[in-house]
Amino acid sequence: MPAAIDRDTLLDALDRELEPGRFEDYCPNGLQVEGRPEIRHVVSGVTASHALIRAAIEQQADLILVHHGYFWRGEPQPVVGMKRQRLQALLQHEINLVAYHLPLDAHPELGNNAQLGLELGLVQEGPLRPDGIGLIGRLPEVCPAEQFAARIGTVLGRQPTWVQGGPHPVRRLAWCTGGAQSMLTTAARHGVDAFISGEISEQTTHEARELGVHYFAAGHHATERYGPRALGAWCAEHFGVGHCFVDIPNPA
Repeated sequence: MPAAIDRDTLLDALDRELEPGRFEDYCPNGLQVEGRPEIRHVVSGVTASHALIRAAIEQQADLILVHHGYFWRGEPQPVVGMKRQRLQALLQHEINLVAYHLPLDAHPELGNNAQLGLELGLVQEGPLRPDGIGLIGRLPEVCPAEQFAARIGTVLGRQPTWVQGGPHPVRRLAWCTGGAQSMLTTAARHGVDAFISGEISEQTTHEARELGVHYFAAGHHATERYGPRALGAWCAEHFGVGHCFVDIPNPA
């Protein structure tokens, strides 16, 4: 039987670990929807979609922990349609929704970027930005770019879109999960051979070619699965609660 912990105790611990106050974010970090006060089972996932909520209901979860939650800056405020259905399901079943966006990107061990680096066998050298968003590192060995693209596809289960930045192999590289294609120019200033992110824009192709940096768009969802999973496992390890990561398929 999993241990039980007071919700506020768990939230305080998460806030101390992730330090959301350091970030000017696009959404509220921490508790977004209040549910029952006692937590025994946590379901983690990338996005608080209705499919993830249904999975949490089936597992009798007390708390959903995600990277992409609700109440984004600039989104419509009325609680109608899809938003109403999601909130109604959470409130009806008294499930807490907890989301950490930029704080989970930046955490040096549990974060999306740190965890993606571990999955791909990358050696961290330091942050890409002063706030800790993105990382710079290297491969243990020089790798032909085509071979590295294949490695990404094998690990993530999704072939990346590869824009060739030249004939050179990959050794030193930078990465930032999700929709960070605009950080390619920042990465290039660090003299890397390649940059990995989740998405690609029309201009990204031209920038990669002209900057001489291989660009790998490996999927927004695919690159951001590992932070929520690691954070949920951290909750289980530190507090004895049950935890299950639920991966809702998403080709984006």
